[in-house]
Amino acid sequence: MDTTRLQRAKKVVREFHAAFDSAPDDQLSNVLAAHTQDDYFWRGMHPFNEQRGARAVAEEFWLPLRHSFSSLQRREDVFMAGYNVVDEGETIWVTNMGHMVGLFDNDWLGIPANRRMTFLRFAEFHRVENDTIAESAFFCDVLSIMHQAGCYPLPPPTAATVIQPGPRTHDGLLFDTQPAEESSKTIALVNEMIADLSALNQSADDRCTPGLLRKTWHDDMIWYGPTGIGTTYTIPRYQEQHQYPFRTQLKDKVFNGHIARFAEGSYAGFFGWANLTNTPSGGFLGLPGNDTRADMRVVDIYRRDGDRLAENWVFIDLLHWLAMQGLDVLKRLRESGNSV
Repeated sequence: MDTTRLQRAKKVVREFHAAFDSAPDDQLSNVLAAHTQDDYFWRGMHPFNEQRGARAVAEEFWLPLRHSFSSLQRREDVFMAGYNVVDEGETIWVTNMGHMVGLFDNDWLGIPANRRMTFLRFAEFHRVENDTIAESAFFCDVLSIMHQAGCYPLPPPTAATVIQPGPRTHDGLLFDTQPAEESSKTIALVNEMIADLSALNQSADDRCTPGLLRKTWHDDMIWYGPTGIGTTYTIPRYQEQHQYPFRTQLKDKVFNGHIARFAEGSYAGFFGWANLTNTPSGGFLGLPGNDTRADMRVVDIYRRDGDRLAENWVFIDLLHWLAMQGLDVLKRLRESGNSV
């Protein structure tokens, strides 16, 4: 593994962040264009979806976000880079995860502003090519903003709704070179876990024993799920509060693969577009079932501790998944006069 190329890719993204986050609004599009390729491709969660070109990305996502959240700042908990195992290492991806923090001063997507400090969970991926950014994916938890603004639209979640912390070990910002052998250990463990989950999908064993998870997870694992599901702690509570509801209340699951999957040091991450397709059989998110096939765009960020996984931060584009079933949560919020 050529760690020199990874370090150069990290430098490209860090320089982009430094310029972009400090740029005035009227220069945002120009700064983004200066750090991206002419055919720059961007993926974002519902309702932003896919955008092409720096100007479209700035106008559709970043400028409205800045308008709504004053004094916006990026607070990173994880920063890493790696060779994408999906394409056998041909591409390099850099990711950062944490919260965008600001004062919610103007409505966003129809969500009523409350003028309070607000935390937007995010995970951002960049493919770096020829010392510039070729494509990006920006996942953020829109439902968490609705919850903080007091207009949460779904039944109570099965796990805890919290402002999620970064790694317990406070070592997720991998600005320096990481040992290649540690990266190899991490991606091998993540691949083993994915294989176990794929086997469950094939077997239709929706209530696997804790022993299956203990192959790749510590007993005191923490799973930081999206708003709508929540955060849960230890294997037994993870199974009770997320895994069993997810497996028993969604049927006909198909794994579609990942766009990028990689590891550096003790950290790993992946995202898909969409990772999963399933059919709600009833009960998931507290909602009734139907026969509509719907896609889940998912991000997972992992921390390995020794020979097991210890922490997992998960983003799911639940608004997109719901919209495919005919429930456009943001449209309903707008039409109901800022209440749901």
